[in-house]
Amino acid sequence: MFRDRTAAGERLADALEERGVAADIVLAIPRGGLPLGRAVADRLGAPLDVVVASKIGAPHNEEYAIGAVAEDGAAWLNDGALDQLNVSDAYLAREREREREVAAGKAATYRDGDRPALTGRRVVVVDDGVATGATMRACLRFVRDEEPESLVVAVPVGPPDTLDELAELADEVVAVERPRNFRAVGAHYRNFAQVSDEKAMSYLA
Repeated sequence: MFRDRTAAGERLADALEERGVAADIVLAIPRGGLPLGRAVADRLGAPLDVVVASKIGAPHNEEYAIGAVAEDGAAWLNDGALDQLNVSDAYLAREREREREVAAGKAATYRDGDRPALTGRRVVVVDDGVATGATMRACLRFVRDEEPESLVVAVPVGPPDTLDELAELADEVVAVERPRNFRAVGAHYRNFAQVSDEKAMSYLA
């Protein structure tokens, strides 16, 4: 159990140091990942920026993610859900482009200037936790396409099966807690209040 996101970020930074992880840049997934990203970036002595993806909702049920798309169009798609729901190519193409625009607009809001170069750099991607990992997977696809030297996922908590699957997209996954009785990310925090855009952007200052 974590007191709040800042405390979780400090414990995550401890775990990264214990594993000997080095970073040239830390990328946080807004909004909730930024308090943790700030703590991790400060500890590792690396600049902090953002990586953004937006979930693609199922037809007639936007809360059920059938995938996610990053700001550059890199996407992760849940093939099992697509087949089960018989999602049409037209729907998927339309929603994928719409959510790419959402992600790109959000990135532009948070980022002052061009997105940072990632090629050949040691990149750590931070969020406040993962459940299905849809957003994280799209973000990892985006970073991997930039050909970093190394790519590390850093989260305070997530279910073991999701964390194992993320290890297929990253060089290393660092998690403070891997509860087998995982319910939701917020259930592992005493204070999991929403982070406003204004507050989130303050961590980038």
